[in-house]
Amino acid sequence: MKTVGLLSNLEGDKIAKLVTEVSNWLNSHNVTLLVDEECASRIDMRRNICSRQELVDRVDCLMVLGGDGTLLNSARLAAPRGVPVFGVNMGRLGFLTEVDVPHFFNALELLLAGKYSIEERMMLEACVIRNGEASPPITGLNDAVITKGAFARLIILDTVVDGRLFNTYHADGVIIATPTGSTAYSLSAGGPLVVPDLDLLLFTPICPHALWARPLVISPDSEVLVTLRSKQGEVMLTVDGQLGMHLQYGDTVRVKKSSYTAKFIKLNNQTFFDILREKFKEGDGFNG
Repeated sequence: MKTVGLLSNLEGDKIAKLVTEVSNWLNSHNVTLLVDEECASRIDMRRNICSRQELVDRVDCLMVLGGDGTLLNSARLAAPRGVPVFGVNMGRLGFLTEVDVPHFFNALELLLAGKYSIEERMMLEACVIRNGEASPPITGLNDAVITKGAFARLIILDTVVDGRLFNTYHADGVIIATPTGSTAYSLSAGGPLVVPDLDLLLFTPICPHALWARPLVISPDSEVLVTLRSKQGEVMLTVDGQLGMHLQYGDTVRVKKSSYTAKFIKLNNQTFFDILREKFKEGDGFNG
C-alpha cells in the first residue's frame, strides 16, 4: 500500500493534530497521504491535496475520519472505482467504522502489514421516473426512503415487485433497504436485523394504516417500483438520508440492486453479532 486517501467532515480543531500525526507516521513508512480540498482547507494543510474525484482515482485505500454518515458518503464515492474504505470512528456510535481513535495507530500497523481482509457489501440504486423519463440513478449503501413531509397526513403508494402489483399502501412512507441498512431507519420502522454479507432487499412500510402490513424480504435481483398516488402534501425520495429529490403525483421510484459493491477493510475477527452486542446497548441510538 503506497498511497492512502483521507476524507473527513469534522471541523479542523478536532482532526488537525491527528491528521498531522497520521501524515508523519505514514511518511515514515514510505506511504503518501492525500487529502481532499475541503478537508485540507479546514486543517490548513498545504501539500498532497486534490479533488475528491482525483483522490479516489489515485489511492490504494480511502481512510475516513468521522461517524457513519461520513462513511456512507465515502462508500458511495469509492464503490464505482473498487477502492476499499477504512473507517475510523470519531462520532458517537460508529456502527460501520472499523476502529476507534485509541486503537488507530495499531490498526495502521496491521493495515500496512497486509493483515486485513476485504468485506464486500451490497448496494442499491434508485431513480425517479417522471413522464416516461428516468432520472440519473442514485447509489446508496443503506436505503432508499419515500416519505411524507411535515403534514400529518398519510400518502398513497402503489407498490409493484417484479412487474406484479404487491400492494397499495396508505402510510407515512416506505423504506427499501440493503442488509447494511437493516440497522438504520428500517430497524426503527420495525424491520428485521439482517447479517450484512447477505444479498437481499428489505421492504419496510412506515406506519402503515393496515394491521397486516409487515416488512418483506425479497430477492436481490428483484426490481421494486413505488408510484405516488397522493396529490397533496410534500413527498421526498432520500437515499442514505443524504441525497434525494421531491416527488410529484404520478412519479414512480425504481429501486434495484446496484452493480457496485462497497468494500470495507476489516482488521479483526469481530462478527456482526459482536457489534450488535457492543453498539446496541440500552440507551444507545441506531445507525446503519
